[in-house]
Amino acid sequence: MTGAENGAAAEQKFLIFGKSGWIGGLVGEMLKEQGANFEYASARLEDRAAVLADLDRVKPTHVLNAAGVTGRPNVDWCEDHKIETIRANVIGCLNLADICLQKGIHMTYYGTGCIFHYDQDKFAQGNGVGFKESDTPNFTGSYYSHTKAIVENLLKEYPNVLTLRVRMPIVPDMTYPRNFITKIIKYDKVIDIPNSMTVLPELLPLSLEMAKRKLTGIMNFTNPGAISHNEILQLYKEYVDPEFTWSNFSVEEQAKVIVAPRSNNLLDTERISGEFPELLGIRESLIKYVFEPAAANREETLKAVKEMRGR
Repeated sequence: MTGAENGAAAEQKFLIFGKSGWIGGLVGEMLKEQGANFEYASARLEDRAAVLADLDRVKPTHVLNAAGVTGRPNVDWCEDHKIETIRANVIGCLNLADICLQKGIHMTYYGTGCIFHYDQDKFAQGNGVGFKESDTPNFTGSYYSHTKAIVENLLKEYPNVLTLRVRMPIVPDMTYPRNFITKIIKYDKVIDIPNSMTVLPELLPLSLEMAKRKLTGIMNFTNPGAISHNEILQLYKEYVDPEFTWSNFSVEEQAKVIVAPRSNNLLDTERISGEFPELLGIRESLIKYVFEPAAANREETLKAVKEMRGR
C-alpha cells in the first residue's frame, strides 16, 4: 500500500445509523475490531435537522444505514403499524440518502431481498434462475416488503447509494432471536422451500469493503445458491443435535398461522461474486461459519438451544 493509499484509509470515517439494531451492532463491532474510525448516529432518520446535525458533527466519509423497522416479534407487526413503517423505512431512509448526496457522502443501505417471490415462468422454484439486481420486485405480500420495494426503487436514482439486498440473515449464535436458524429450530413445523440467504459473518465484512470501494446501485447480498429449511435443519441435526426432529407443512397451512405472506426466492449473485470471487456458496458458508463452530462447542450450543426451546 502506498503512502497516499495509507493516508486515504486513515481519513475514512464511518457513521452508523441503527445502533440498537442487529446489523448495526454487528457492523460497529467489526469496525471496532479493525481499529476503524467510526461513530453511531443519535438522530432518528425522519428527523432531518437531527440527521444534519449528526453529519456536521461527525463529518463522515461513509454512512452505513442499518436502521429501519422490521417488526417485533416479526414482520406481521408492520401490518398494524403502517405509518410507523412508512416513516422509518421510506421517509427516513430517503431523508438520509438525500442529505448524504447533498454533502457528497457515500451511503450503504442494508435493505432486503424479500421483495421477490418465485413465479411460474422464468423464476420458478428449482429452475436455478435467480432474480437479478435489475429485475422489478414482484412481492408485496407483506407491508414490510411493500415499503422496502418502494424505497429501493427510489434509492436507485441516488448516485451515492449502495443498496444491499439481505435475505434470511444467519449468524453462529443459534439462540439469537433474529437468526434465521434460531427461528426454524424453535418451530414445530416448517415449510421446505429453497431460498437465497445471507451468512453474516462472511458477508458483513464484504459490505465494509464495498463501502470503501464506493460501489453504488443494487447488490444481491447473499451467498451463491439456495438452501432449503430441511437442508439447514439436517445440518443442525448432523453437527449439533442427533436427536433433533421436525416436520413440514405447506405454504397454505403456514398461511393459517401468520398474518402476512412470506417471500421465497433465489437471487442472482453474479455481481457480488464478480467483486469477491472467493465468496462461498450458501451450504459451504453455513458449514464453515456456523455449523463447524457450533460442533466445536457442541455441548454448550446444545444446552443453550434446549434452554431456549424450553426442553
